[in-house]
Amino acid sequence: SPVGKGVIGRVEGNVVAIGNRRYLVELGVDATPLDSDAERLREDGATAIFVAIDGRISGVIGIADPIKATTDAALKSLREDGVDVVMLTGDNWTTARAVAKRLGIGEIEAEILPEDKSKVVTSLREAGRIVAMAGDGVNDAPALAAADVGIAMGTGTDVAIESAGVTLLKGD
Repeated sequence: SPVGKGVIGRVEGNVVAIGNRRYLVELGVDATPLDSDAERLREDGATAIFVAIDGRISGVIGIADPIKATTDAALKSLREDGVDVVMLTGDNWTTARAVAKRLGIGEIEAEILPEDKSKVVTSLREAGRIVAMAGDGVNDAPALAAADVGIAMGTGTDVAIESAGVTLLKGD
């Protein structure tokens, strides 16, 4: 499957597909019966991952990264220094808005496919902004390289660390 959408495989003779709603619909699965459950998960700041077995919707899983205890103080410090914070995420708009609201982030770029993260960074730079990008995953590596300053978490992937100009020793 295309990167960032989902995965399909065979488990004990059954075809199991796991991914975002769009991916399951592309596979011909009717995800409508679980849309309201997925939306509730998103409103709580979780990413909704749909599960289908043998072409029928079977469940929805909520996955959420916990917000670190130091995040509020870090964001406050950045704002006090005049830094505009932009959330760049592949998550659904509802999830992104819920997390951004909790963190007081007003500028959001959501539903960004992994290969498009660097395009967003490039467009911000072309608009005259100086961009520092922080990330930790394989999907962040091109955006880290495209930023004026790429900041990787030492707990992240090797490719993110190699792509960034700065690596923080811890994930904090």
